[in-house]
Amino acid sequence: MDYMMTYYLHNSSKLFIMDVWTKDFGLVMSLLFSFHASGRWKHLYLGQNCINAAHYGPNYYFLVIFGHDGQKPLELRTEEDADCNEWVEAIQQASYSDLIIEREVLMQKYIHLVQITETEKVAANQLRTQLEDQDTEIERLKAEIVVLNKTEERMLPYQSNPEEEDPDIKKIKKVQSFMRGWLCRRKWKIIVQDYICSPHAESMRKRNQIVFNMVEAETEYVLQLSILVNCFLRPLRMAASSKKPPITHDDVSSIFLNSETIMFLHEIFHQGLKARIANWPTLVLADLFDILLPMLNIYQEFVRNHQYSLQVLANCKQNRDFDKLLKQYEANAACEDRMLETFLTYPMFQIPRYIITLHELLAHTPHEHVERKSLEFAKSKLEELSKMMHDEVSDTENIRKNLAIERMIVEGCDILLDTSQTFVRQGSLIQLPSVEKGKLSKVRLGSLSLRKEAERQCFLFTKHFLICTRTSGGKLHLLKGGRLSLIECALIEELDASDEDCKYNAAGQGFNRLEFKIVVEPADGPSFAVVLLAPSRQEKAAWTSDMSQCIDNIRCNGLMTSVFEDNSKVTVPHMIKSDARLHKDDVDICFSKTLNSCKVPQIRYASVERLLERLTDLRFLSIDFLNTFLHTYRIFTTAAVVMDKLSDIYKKPFTSIPVRLECLPLYSRCAVSPASAFAIATAAAGHTALAKSYDKEFLIRRAATNRVLNVLRHWVSKHSQDFEMNAELTTAVIALLEEVLRDSDLLPQERKAAANILSALSQEEQDDSQLKIEDIVHMVIECFESLSAMELAEQITLLDHIVFWNIPYEEFLGQGWMKTDKNERTPYIMKTSQHFNNMSNLVASQIMAPADVSSRATSIEKWLAVADICRCLNNYNGVLEITSALNRSAIYRLKKTWAKVCKQTKALMDRLQKIVSSEGRFKNLRETLKNCNPPCVPYLGMYLTDLAFIEEGTPNFTEEGLVNFSKMRMISHIIREIRQFQQAPYRIDLQPKVTQFLLDKTLVMDEDTLYELSLKIEPRLPPAN
Repeated sequence: MDYMMTYYLHNSSKLFIMDVWTKDFGLVMSLLFSFHASGRWKHLYLGQNCINAAHYGPNYYFLVIFGHDGQKPLELRTEEDADCNEWVEAIQQASYSDLIIEREVLMQKYIHLVQITETEKVAANQLRTQLEDQDTEIERLKAEIVVLNKTEERMLPYQSNPEEEDPDIKKIKKVQSFMRGWLCRRKWKIIVQDYICSPHAESMRKRNQIVFNMVEAETEYVLQLSILVNCFLRPLRMAASSKKPPITHDDVSSIFLNSETIMFLHEIFHQGLKARIANWPTLVLADLFDILLPMLNIYQEFVRNHQYSLQVLANCKQNRDFDKLLKQYEANAACEDRMLETFLTYPMFQIPRYIITLHELLAHTPHEHVERKSLEFAKSKLEELSKMMHDEVSDTENIRKNLAIERMIVEGCDILLDTSQTFVRQGSLIQLPSVEKGKLSKVRLGSLSLRKEAERQCFLFTKHFLICTRTSGGKLHLLKGGRLSLIECALIEELDASDEDCKYNAAGQGFNRLEFKIVVEPADGPSFAVVLLAPSRQEKAAWTSDMSQCIDNIRCNGLMTSVFEDNSKVTVPHMIKSDARLHKDDVDICFSKTLNSCKVPQIRYASVERLLERLTDLRFLSIDFLNTFLHTYRIFTTAAVVMDKLSDIYKKPFTSIPVRLECLPLYSRCAVSPASAFAIATAAAGHTALAKSYDKEFLIRRAATNRVLNVLRHWVSKHSQDFEMNAELTTAVIALLEEVLRDSDLLPQERKAAANILSALSQEEQDDSQLKIEDIVHMVIECFESLSAMELAEQITLLDHIVFWNIPYEEFLGQGWMKTDKNERTPYIMKTSQHFNNMSNLVASQIMAPADVSSRATSIEKWLAVADICRCLNNYNGVLEITSALNRSAIYRLKKTWAKVCKQTKALMDRLQKIVSSEGRFKNLRETLKNCNPPCVPYLGMYLTDLAFIEEGTPNFTEEGLVNFSKMRMISHIIREIRQFQQAPYRIDLQPKVTQFLLDKTLVMDEDTLYELSLKIEPRLPPAN
């Protein structure tokens, strides 16, 4: 069409058809048509099929010929010659004949190209087939060549060689080849061994082990979070939506804030760790911590809410329906007898655990390592959060302890749900029979079974004293009248001869002055007395000192007018609220949000001067602060500085105390017990000069004297080792006490207290438990077979407790057991560790000594029986000594020996190992220790791990030089728990014949000797072909 549009001609004129008709014709492009004069067309001729137009005859004729059949030519004539030529030329140019010709030419070319393409395809297929055939032929030829080569190699030795080498030359070459191979293998063996022993390889092994341990710990932690969410959170949400909900949704949210989110976060983190392990030995962890760090704000919210969540939980437990429902949830087998508050505490320890792991990883990561900077950054961020978490963990430890004790009491105890109730100490005391109307009870103490009928489990809190009995199942029953409110109690430490309760001595039942009496005067009933007998003088001093301090504190709080804080439910004394130095942060002190037993904010960081100021503040003295200070003062100051401060407070009370004189009239109008520093007015009521009791100067002096005596009493009774090792300190205390006794205005109670402290300093008594291993007399040694399991267990327990008891508390400070000079800094801790190893080696040696299988199996069964008796005696250190020996490779590999051990014994071993397992930071052992009845020998390594955990997590001082007292408080809590077990002695008689067997080092084989003997007993099996 484009072609026709280019060459079309327009023409219009009259033509004659066969000289007959004259019509008007028009040519438009390829259309020829005729039309009438009216303008309507009549005939149409398609020029598409027109093939020619030419002159035809004279008189201007021309002929139009059409190419298709049935179309007659059209004869036309013009009037003039020019018109004729013009019509012919126009028709010829408008015709499609040229296009048709060109189309035919192109079609012929197309057909020719198609034929060529088909030919090429056939040729390509033929060539491809030829190539495949050639490849097959090449492979066949290669196989033939290989076969020929092998055939040739086999034939070579048998071919005759005219130039065959001499046989000696061949032998030499063979020896040389052997030597070259041996030297090469030896060289590579030396290279590999050198690398294995190199510091780099050792560092990499430790690094990998740290990561593997981290994965195991993370798996355990994710499981704990899963139990918290699935066994407690989600069921309590459903219970809150019931018709009679035992708990509201708000309380559920408060208790479990962010718990579910933390679980999801650590599930992702755990999956990442497992993916890294899959790529071992390439272990890159920094990017995982990069994922964890942005989520720390979730942990921060959980930490800040932790104490409040425990308070809400304690309040909810007062609802019987909720308490019953919670006990059902806790009875789930997955909980493994752990309480809800235990699971709520696990996240508090996870961040410090990461810090320890990162610290260990960095210790074994080269400085040029690609991820060292990322690990250091992660460690710094986690340490910032840990500083706050340490404080919160310390503050909530008391709440968790109270809830654990409350759960142990079958009848329950509502007073322990009071979050302001602070736990002080617990232990076993003997309750003596009461005296009625001046007559001795008919029941004689000698007729009682001290361990069953008269033994009491006693718990001292800042506000109450609980007396319970323990059942064989470990549960506690609160005695009728065994809940004593300390505000109604008066303590009598030394019973006079005129005292009716002292008539036991007259009856021939002397108690060596180990008894003390609590006189109770309830407001709604008659007064009565409780007489308790301590197992030792040290135990008595500790109980009476703590109880006296608690009675003082609770009466001091009664003197203060309490008002409500603007935004808190906790009441605080008005004088504390008005004194900004007691609750507002300053450059030399920083407070926690938690209040102590005196309703005073606990100190988080402080200078030494501010700590000494709190120690000598006459308005209050928290027993928790006093214990923490006396346990840890060696870290930040000296005994001489403390004594100077106490001397100043006594000699210059007006310049040393932070209390304003105008506040003092408040105290003189109050009437409380003479034991309190704030009850001087009442205490002076029996004084000859009654007017002096209302004199301000007199009141301040009496308060200062009472404070000095109170601190010294705790110091001497609970930390006597300080005075045994420091003669200058003893001299200073004696001099100060003698000066106090010369005071003419001294009250009778103060004079008696000063005299008792002097007596305690001057006496040099030794308790039975102070026996040392070196003091045991040598004698004839018994053999293992002649000793019973009971004898062995009792003497192992006695020896373990002797070693444990002799550790002074100052060795637990500063991680001395991890230093290079550990034997000089912590000799008793190192002796304890050596004793543990010696006992474990002895057990292993005695098992390996018999030659026959049956005797070894019998020995294993006997030692496991000893371990079970140790468990009954609460000697968990002994249990671990024996189980660790049985798990040594030299014994564990003796399959024939273990096959002879009965199934019951193997099941017993599994139970014992589960108790002392290190999984979850010794979680099972911790739960067992909470429920055990002292005396007890715990595993010391657990506490050393905790102390190292605290030491590594936070420094002793801040960047501003302030003492990190929150850290001191955590250290003190651990030391107090250790000393609680140290001070409760075992009533086991020493049997030298047994102890000599246990301490005989000639019976002990070292690790290498044990393994060599094990290989002789049961050689290694040859490797399977």
